[in-house]
Amino acid sequence: MRQAAFVLGALLVIATASPAHAQLGALGKIKKGADKAVEGKQKVDDFTFSDAEEKQIGEQVSQKLRDRFGVYQNEAVTRYVSLVGSALAQSSTRPTLEWSFIVLDTEGVNAYAAPGGYIHITKGLLGLMKNESELAGVLGHEITHVTKKHTIEAIRRGKLTNEVTQAAGGGSLRNQIIARVAGLSYERIFDGSYSRDDENESDKIGVQVANKVGYLPHGLADALQKVSDRNASRTEPNGFFVSHPVIKDRIASIEKEIKSDKLTATATVESRYKQNITFDAKPITEIAADAEGAAGLASGEKKKDDDKKADEAKKDESKKKGLGLSSITGNKQQASTQQTASAGARGGVPDRDARGGPNKNALTVKITPADLEAFKKGIAS
Repeated sequence: MRQAAFVLGALLVIATASPAHAQLGALGKIKKGADKAVEGKQKVDDFTFSDAEEKQIGEQVSQKLRDRFGVYQNEAVTRYVSLVGSALAQSSTRPTLEWSFIVLDTEGVNAYAAPGGYIHITKGLLGLMKNESELAGVLGHEITHVTKKHTIEAIRRGKLTNEVTQAAGGGSLRNQIIARVAGLSYERIFDGSYSRDDENESDKIGVQVANKVGYLPHGLADALQKVSDRNASRTEPNGFFVSHPVIKDRIASIEKEIKSDKLTATATVESRYKQNITFDAKPITEIAADAEGAAGLASGEKKKDDDKKADEAKKDESKKKGLGLSSITGNKQQASTQQTASAGARGGVPDRDARGGPNKNALTVKITPADLEAFKKGIAS
C-alpha cells in the first residue's frame, strides 16, 4: 500500500506540472521504475543460499582473513581448538556443516565467524583466556553467528536490495551476488559490524550450547571480563567484539540468562587448556600494528583524502563490474591494505589492526568420531 501511495502521489504531481503530451510518457517511466523496484525487492526477499553457496562465500572470507593475519602454524594448538569447536558444533543446530577452526597468527585479541562454518580465533585471544570453558564460550558465540546466518541475513536485508534491483535482468546474476556478498561479508566481519540483537542472540545461544556440552556457562562472561580488564586504560573500543554492546551490560545479561535458564554445568578444564595453550597475550602497548594501519594514524587529513579516493574507486569499479564486486575478486593485498589503513585512520584499533604472520596456509587436522568422543570425556572428568 505504501508503494502504491508513493506512485500515486508522483503521478498527481506530474499531472499538474507537465503538459498533456508529456504526461503519458512520464507516467509510464514512473510505473516502470516502481515495478522494477518492487520486483527487485521481491527477488531479495526470495533469495536464499544453499549450504554449498554459503560455504563458497565463507571460504572467500576466510581466505581474506588468512591473507590479512596469517595462520599460526602449530598443529597441536589447531587440533586442540578444533576439538573444542567440533564438540560445540556437534551440539549446535547445524551439526552437519563442514566446520573449520583456524588460529590466526596475530597477537591481536579477536575472533571472526565466516559463513559456512569457518571459525577463526587469534593467537592473542587464546593467550588471554585461561581455561577451556572460556574458549568454549567464545567459540559458541562465533558458531551461533554461523548457525543463525547473521552476516548473510544482514547483507540480504540491506545493500543487496538495491544491487539486485539495479542488476535485474542481467546475465549471471546469482554468481555476481554470491561474489558481492563475499566481499561485503568480509568487510562486516573484519569490522565486527553485527547488530546488538545479533550479538545478544549469539551470547545467549552460545552459552546454552557450551552448557549443553558440559562447560561452565560463565565462560563467555569470564572471557569478556578479561577483555574489559585489558582495555581498561582505553577510551575507544578495541578489537574483540569492538562494536558489540557495552561489555558490562553483556556480562550482566549473560549472568541473567544463566540464572533464568538454570544452566548448571561446571567444567572449566583448566589443566588441559594450560597444557595446550602455553603462551600469554601481549599487552595492548606491545601489539605491533600493520604498517599501513599505523601509517593511517599519522594524519586525520590523510584519512579524508583516502576515503574520498576509496569512494571514487568503488564507484568506478561498480560501473565496470555491474554489482561492484569487492576486493574478494580483485587484488587481495591491496584490498587488505586499504581496509587496514581506513581502520587506523578512524582512530586506531590495536587488536584489529595488529600485524599478522607470513604464512597464509590453513592447517588441516583430521578429527575422527572416536577422537571427539574421547575428548568430550575429558570435559566431564
